[in-house]
Amino acid sequence: MLIRNEIFVKGLRKLSGRSNKKQKHNVGADSGELFTSTNAPTEKVKITLIQYNDTEYFEDDFYAVSECKKAFKPELMKWINIDGIHLHEVIESFGKWFHIHPLTQEDITHIDSRPKFEEYSRYVVSILKMLYFDKQVQSEHLSILLFEDTVLTFQEVHGGDAFDPVRNRLRESKGRIRKMGADYMAYALVDAVIDQYFVVLEKLGEKIELLDDEVLYHPTKNLMIQIHDLKKETQLVKKIMVPVREMVFNMMRSETELISETNTIYLRDVHDHIQKVNDTVEQYRDSLSGIMDVYLSNNTNKMNEVMKTLTTISAIFIPVTFIAGIYGMNFNDHMPEFKWQFSGYVVYIVMGAMMLGMAIYFKFKKWW
Repeated sequence: MLIRNEIFVKGLRKLSGRSNKKQKHNVGADSGELFTSTNAPTEKVKITLIQYNDTEYFEDDFYAVSECKKAFKPELMKWINIDGIHLHEVIESFGKWFHIHPLTQEDITHIDSRPKFEEYSRYVVSILKMLYFDKQVQSEHLSILLFEDTVLTFQEVHGGDAFDPVRNRLRESKGRIRKMGADYMAYALVDAVIDQYFVVLEKLGEKIELLDDEVLYHPTKNLMIQIHDLKKETQLVKKIMVPVREMVFNMMRSETELISETNTIYLRDVHDHIQKVNDTVEQYRDSLSGIMDVYLSNNTNKMNEVMKTLTTISAIFIPVTFIAGIYGMNFNDHMPEFKWQFSGYVVYIVMGAMMLGMAIYFKFKKWW
């Protein structure tokens, strides 16, 4: 039985086609040593430098830290976004430039780092996960470092992210973002990541609704695999969301001078959003449990219908078998009805009448 269950689980994993990003820990390495992924990309690291105040805005892309450093304007607020954490020399260059602690550099490159908030003398760092939906829920490692007038963001991979609304607000000078400090920029980035959670949950909710209808009207054998996949996706969101909630709470309670009391109010709003995400995830988990119960109940009902039909057929043939057994005994000379020429027809008629009568009775009782 154990071997059969193991084969089932292996087959389920194979059919589901799910793959998780894993990163081996540097066993025996010194603290602060940067992590290297076995499937790291090979493209160059893109550095986007955005500098602004309430009247000026500059945006430039670079592929070398030295070029980015030359374009620096000390009098402006700055947001530097680094797409790619696979080149250690880039991380180390920023570490030397901004005096980033080696342990922070390790967290930046370690994609399995738990979301958290930490304070240092010159900066604070928020480690969290950015979610996006590409046929299934995917996560991306993100690090946000807040300095006095600069925000650094280190993204795991190139491509789209949740920061486009923030970039548009900066370019078009919408809202208060270009009039506020770097701490407000850090809040806006965290808020954009949390808002992306709702987009992902909306896609996930659509899949759950389709699955719910499919279980009721078009149940198939693959539904178990789909339910299993959706459960894993909700578990992924739950696993990420809980430490992110702790991270935002720690940001709210932090006494660092880098985060003003004004922005604490905005962080409370982000905390409320995370709580809504948590409630939605719990609702989805309950829905999937209900769908699983419906699926199993349907299978049980189908099995019961089959057993009911087989039992009814067996019950109909029991008296016929009894009669046939009586006349199959080796006492033919002592059974006077065997000497009657119509006895066989009478037995056939009696047997047929009994079968028909029992069938009508079962139908009347709705047992069949």
